[in-house]
Amino acid sequence: MMFAVIVPYYLWLKAFHIIAMIAWMAGQFYLPRLFVYHCQAKVGSEESERFKTMEHKLQRVIINPAMIFTLLFGILLVCIPGIVDFHSIWWPVKFISVLLLLGFHGACSRWRKQFFKDQNKHSEKFYRYMNEIPTILMIIIVIMVVVKPF
Repeated sequence: MMFAVIVPYYLWLKAFHIIAMIAWMAGQFYLPRLFVYHCQAKVGSEESERFKTMEHKLQRVIINPAMIFTLLFGILLVCIPGIVDFHSIWWPVKFISVLLLLGFHGACSRWRKQFFKDQNKHSEKFYRYMNEIPTILMIIIVIMVVVKPF
């Protein structure tokens, strides 16, 4: 198999996957929280402009690279023969949860751009609820990978 060459690096790939995932999740937890506070800032104020800078840097410097590395290392792990039992139900549940997390990432990008243009369409309460989505998805993903309940 062509991916057998990465088998000796399994633990390193797994470690880097976990590190990248932690960074990605930290950003996914923090960005909607910034949106909550940004809603409280007056449009055009110095505070609003500071939130725009913080949100932009968080997404571009931390969240996006962490997501890319999480996916890269995750794909490499999946390619290692015998690591994933593709007949188990936990695998598609985890995969769908990751796709939903990617969708949430995209939604955060869209919301950040709306804030940047001073065109936010959502309330502070909306972002408080949205802030729970990455937590729920992370719990599902970790349980599927570690416990493999089905």
